[in-house]
Amino acid sequence: MLTIHIARKQTNVGRLRQKLRHSQVYRVSGIVLMMFFVSLVEVLIWAGTYLALNAVQDFEQAVYFSMVTFTTLGYGDVVLNEHWRILASFEAANGIILFGWTTAIVVAVVHRVYLEKVHEHHGQND
Repeated sequence: MLTIHIARKQTNVGRLRQKLRHSQVYRVSGIVLMMFFVSLVEVLIWAGTYLALNAVQDFEQAVYFSMVTFTTLGYGDVVLNEHWRILASFEAANGIILFGWTTAIVVAVVHRVYLEKVHEHHGQND
């Protein structure tokens, strides 16, 4: 919700044209970085869960397992015992959903930036 709110706030068409050109790149980059940060936070939350449940041995292993699971890479070199392995499938599903959501948000921001540029171009021709 925070990402969507920030993207909406940054759409004032009345900005100076020079500032708008630079802000377009920064806006898209900022949204991508923000969504990466959101993914990282989720990975750390899942890693903390694995540690709290004693499903993994240490923090490094928890973060590694969580990242590999969240991205659905699934190397298989670290596995959970049968008591907790279903939890990993929930994390993988969560990762797929977040990556899809990230893609949708980035595409929406790029689309908005494009529309602003078209609007700016038409304003110059008037």
